[in-house]
Amino acid sequence: MMTMIQSEMNAHKQTIEKTIETLPNHIYTACIIAAETIKNGNKILLFGNGGSAADAQHIAAELSGRYKTERRGLPGLALTTDTSVLTAVGNDYGYERVFDRQVEALAREGDLLIGISTSGNSKNVLRALSLGKNMGCKTIGFSGGDGGAMNEFCDINLVVPSDDTPRIQEMHIMIGHIICQAIDDSLVEQ
Repeated sequence: MMTMIQSEMNAHKQTIEKTIETLPNHIYTACIIAAETIKNGNKILLFGNGGSAADAQHIAAELSGRYKTERRGLPGLALTTDTSVLTAVGNDYGYERVFDRQVEALAREGDLLIGISTSGNSKNVLRALSLGKNMGCKTIGFSGGDGGAMNEFCDINLVVPSDDTPRIQEMHIMIGHIICQAIDDSLVEQ
């Protein structure tokens, strides 16, 4: 078991080293977009499936509650939490529509959509990003591998340089935390 533990930790270390080499400029751009969204009075909507749904909820909670800085609650919404909406839309329109229907209902021009998909190919995430882009929202993807189809629908796609889902998810939370810190910092600078 100790070998497995060391192997998992080393895989995480290798992924973070590759992420540090390849993504800082893209993360910087995402931080600017997110901070400007909040400073302009708009909201951030986050969504994904499975572990990515949990990540969306985690980041939304950091915004609505607080990250590290004591400040006002910020408009961060996870589109993964309303079971009545998810099951009604899934039943009436199909699971591929569970996020884009909510984007249609809740998003406004200038809002930021953060779609999370480790493969970059989740159809319901892609539909929501596409609709949001057409509505005048900014779009950021959190993905892995080669970025998948999300590359086409995102203003910036933060592609973690890994094909290992757990490692990608670990980087997604780190990136989400960095974005939260950037937003907090931008509010202090006002």
